[in-house]
Amino acid sequence: MPKNLLSFVYKSLFIGLMGLFLACQNTQKTPPNIVLFFVDDLGWQDTSVPFWDKSTPLNQRYYTPNMERLRAKGVQFTNAYSTPVCSPSRISLMTGMNAARHRVTNWTLQPDVLQPMEINHPTLEFPQWNVNGLATSDSLPYTVHATPLPAILQQNGYHTIHVGKGHFGALGYPSADPRNIGFDQNIAGHAAGAPASYWGEEHFGNNQVNPPVWAVPGLENYHGQPIFLTEALTQEALKAVATATETKKPFFLYFSLYGVHTPLMANARFIDRYTALDLPQQEAKYASMIESMDHALGELLDYLDRNKLTNNTVVLFMSDNGGLSAVARGGEKHTHNAPLKSGKGAIYEGGIRVPMLGYWPGKTTTPRVIDQPLIIEDFFPTLLDIAGIDSPQTVQTIDGKSFAGLLQAQSSTSSHPLYWHYPNAWGPTGPGIGSFSAVRNDPWKLIYFHEDQHFELYNLKEDIGEQNDLAKEHPQRLAQLAQQLTAHLQATAAQMPRYKTTQQPVPYPTDALRQVYSE
Repeated sequence: MPKNLLSFVYKSLFIGLMGLFLACQNTQKTPPNIVLFFVDDLGWQDTSVPFWDKSTPLNQRYYTPNMERLRAKGVQFTNAYSTPVCSPSRISLMTGMNAARHRVTNWTLQPDVLQPMEINHPTLEFPQWNVNGLATSDSLPYTVHATPLPAILQQNGYHTIHVGKGHFGALGYPSADPRNIGFDQNIAGHAAGAPASYWGEEHFGNNQVNPPVWAVPGLENYHGQPIFLTEALTQEALKAVATATETKKPFFLYFSLYGVHTPLMANARFIDRYTALDLPQQEAKYASMIESMDHALGELLDYLDRNKLTNNTVVLFMSDNGGLSAVARGGEKHTHNAPLKSGKGAIYEGGIRVPMLGYWPGKTTTPRVIDQPLIIEDFFPTLLDIAGIDSPQTVQTIDGKSFAGLLQAQSSTSSHPLYWHYPNAWGPTGPGIGSFSAVRNDPWKLIYFHEDQHFELYNLKEDIGEQNDLAKEHPQRLAQLAQQLTAHLQATAAQMPRYKTTQQPVPYPTDALRQVYSE
């Protein structure tokens, strides 16, 4: 063979091998798609997947085979936490900040003003919290200025999709439209945190001359059809993913269901299973909404399988707060999350502990159960870790800690204290509902109620139902956790209510404790 021909062959072979090598390298470096399936008001017991060490009658009531399917190959988190109500969780998710720091401590809707139940509270005067929600500018009043998660993903090559409930900002403010915080697409997201109607026949609330602020926007193609809102959103989510895959970019799908938030409305497709159980009417409706949620998850998982996306798509499942129990439900109030105490709006476990699942293909190699506590702001650094984004530039301080290691086979991460701060009034009444601050440092949980400055201390490992207050039995533990909680509130410049009669601020936990001991 002539030397020049031989040289040509060697050169071609070398170039081919280098191309193959680089292609492999590029494949390895391609970040995965990410799906965050985020449910509204789904309680820790609202599933056939037990998140305790035993199955309960509530687990046996509900039918969620697709949660079981995700659990069978993924990681089940039994001590996952959100905040007691929706907007604080969503802002923590999008910013990585604890609620005490971002100050969007209650649910948002009307601009510039406190909630009526806060203004009219009999004993407490509440601080001017960030009622207008999230902002990407520091010039808007009563907002938290932050670099949002979807904007960072977008800047790093992701196609970002928002489907469903937004609830990031008040009416008229930029973040009421998710596209203003970094989403390339927004389907049906706006300022309101609940739908006017789940029924397509009612145009999802748009069938009035002056539709309410809760009317769901952007789904006109389904108006008048016999379709449930969750199913319409699912169809739109799958269309959006199909469009995203054509861009050849990795996608981030934030699939944020309106369900299972009130109004409780039956999905006719699933209701018969629950009316046959002789449940109260409201509970049958609620159960049909849960199955509708699970069906949406199944449709999404099927789509990923069918289009060969499963092996490069991380799927995370989470709820924004504990299950509703104080209002709207059938049966006895405050019992719908048992053995957990109370429900949405409360600092007891029923208000903050939620179901959570995760699967990272290639990393999650065996099903696992993780008991390590984590909280909603931990999603921010975790999703950035999954996306391979190191040291992102943000204007805000990040409180969350990545749990990416927990999604990987045999990996672990160190636990950290979890904090809650709610210097607000929710409206409904019930156990643990009020103005409070709290810390969990496993297995101990300290609650500080602002109105009367009393403390409660629980060992959750031994007492998941928070029936045995140990504050008097363990004064040293009480003092230690009070100091830890005070340090957090001071470090985050947390807002505290004032007493209407004296105009004095609610004292920090250590100051209140010192006063108790001095008496």
